[in-house]
This record gives sequence, structure tokens and C-alpha cells, in this order.
Amino acid sequence: MSQIHFHSSFSARVSLLAVALLAVSTSGCEVLHRPENPLYQATVPSSIPREKCKAILPDYTIEPPDVLTIDAINLVPRSPYKLSTLDVIVVQVEGTLPDQPISGPMPIEPGGIVRLGPTYGAVKVTGMTIDDASVAIEKQLKKTLLDPKVTVSLGEIGGKQQIAGEHLVSPDGKVNLGSYGRVSVVGMTVEQATRAIEEHLSQHLEEPKISLDVFGYNSKVYYVITQGAGLGDGVARFPVTGNETVLDAITQINGLTQFSSKRIWIARPGHNADGCDQILPVDWTAVSQFGAVDTNYQLLPGDRVYVAEDKLVAFDTALGKLISPVERVFGVTLLGTNTVKAVKFVNTPPNNQAVGP
Repeated sequence: MSQIHFHSSFSARVSLLAVALLAVSTSGCEVLHRPENPLYQATVPSSIPREKCKAILPDYTIEPPDVLTIDAINLVPRSPYKLSTLDVIVVQVEGTLPDQPISGPMPIEPGGIVRLGPTYGAVKVTGMTIDDASVAIEKQLKKTLLDPKVTVSLGEIGGKQQIAGEHLVSPDGKVNLGSYGRVSVVGMTVEQATRAIEEHLSQHLEEPKISLDVFGYNSKVYYVITQGAGLGDGVARFPVTGNETVLDAITQINGLTQFSSKRIWIARPGHNADGCDQILPVDWTAVSQFGAVDTNYQLLPGDRVYVAEDKLVAFDTALGKLISPVERVFGVTLLGTNTVKAVKFVNTPPNNQAVGP
């Protein structure tokens, strides 16, 4: 009984301590509150882009790990071009058998051969120029035809398939163009990267023309950080497309959590007049409940949208961390005491009772 009484007394003391600490926390004691960041109270310049007064972002600069889309407009090989596997040649032949004409594009298959038809056979043309391929095809057809007239032209080069498509900008800032090598595009705008790739291709092609665009905007991002009230902060990363505001950022994380307060601000690195970090406080109640746009700022690359924790939830978490180990120790102690008492009770013989005459 004494052990149980002690445990109950301790629980009562812990409860009184919790109530006292809660009263101190709500009375505004500075000991339990982290001092406010002085930058948070700073006046925000009116030139900061907001929901109804957004700024146009500067030309997008390509960086890893952006994904580029490249389409080939004009890829003509330098003369004399030697045919290779996967190239397509256009063959026109006069004097063929009436039921087996030869006219149209023909791919160069693995092994470097072009199949002319079941009657005419196949001929190897890789490593030849267009003129040499014409002579080789005509020689092959003369085995079957009397006087064939052959015309050969280049329809498509296999290298085009290696250029067209999506290209990831690698960590060293280069894109891979297949057999044409790799080109550095880091720090360039779309126009500058287009010129750089065309200049590189001109080493192999006659006046190459390509179309380039950014398929995946992966290098310019903003962050949403939610303070976890003592249970660990959450960080989410989202791409910047030039139109996001604070309200969009909170939407991306499905709103505020049970650990969050309404204290929200943007930490913007190196964007104030002195080139230092800038704090932009957000009036969440005004933005969400009244449709105010003054603090619904436009997000820029590198911004950190910070959602502060609820102080009461954080205090409850800290108090739980403090009390839980003590309760666990006393719970184990009480369990051990009760176990010992039970063992003693089982092993104690019953008292002798007087027997009447």
C-alpha cells in the first residue's frame, strides 16, 4: 500500500507541475519563448511582388538536373557523307519487273544491307557515299534485270534519332547528343543553348537547325518548411514556374497541420537592399479568411516558406518527453514491487487455526 500511495503522490505532483508550467507559459514569460527575430518585424518594401502585382522572372538559365526537349529541324550531313546503319535511303529504279517495282524509302538494316525485294536480293551499302551506293545497287539489280536505271538519295540519317527527344542536363552541365558528343549548356538561356548545340553540330552537319525547350524545370525550386513542435521539421521541395504565391505553397502541402501555428514567413536569401537575407512576414488570417493580397507574396527561386509550430503543442511535446521516462521508471518499479508481494503471498504458509473440542 505504501508503494501505491507513493506512486499516486508522485502523479499528483507531476500534474501540479504541469499546471504550473502551463500557467507560466500563458503568462508571457520570456523564459519559455524564443526571442522574436528582429528581421520578422521589419517593414516590407512595397516593391516586393505580390498576388496582384507579380514580377516577370528573368530569362531561365539551364542548370542540372533540368530536362531539355530537342527537335531536329534540319540535319544534313557534310559532304561526302558515308552511309551507316539506321540511315534511310530513297531508291527509284526504272526497268524493274512489272509486278515488283522499286520506289521509296529503304532503311539500312543491321549488317549494313538494303533489301531490294525477294527477287532482287540485298546489297551492302554502309561506308559508301550516295553515288557509290547507287552503283552497288545497280550492279546487284543487273543480275536480274536487263537495263535498270537507279537513282539514290538520302532520306534520313540515323543520327537524327540520337538528337531528337528529351535530354537530361548532367551534373557537369552537359547534354548528350549521342554520336555527336556532349555539349555544355549550364548557365545558358534557351536561346544561348540552341546556338551552342547548333555550333557543335556544325562540325558534322551542314547548317544544322534545332528546336530546343525546357521540358522539366528542375533546378529552380522553393521550399516549404513546417516546424514539427519538437517532433522533427518537415521540408518539401517544389519547382518554380513563375506564378506561385504563399497560398499556392500552403496548398502544395495540403494546408496547415495540427502542429502548425498561423505564424508564417518567407526567408528569402540575399534579396534585400544590402544583399542579405530577407524576412517577409505573412498574415495568414488575412490571406485565407479575408482575401487580402498584401502579404500573399510571389515566390522566387530559393525562397523558404516557413510555417512556425504551435507553442502549446510544442510545450506539450516537451513536457511529455520530460515526464514519460520518469513515469516509465516508476511504472516498472511498481510492477516489480507488486510481483515481489505476490510471490511472497504464495510462498507464505497459512496461519494455524485453533481446533475446538
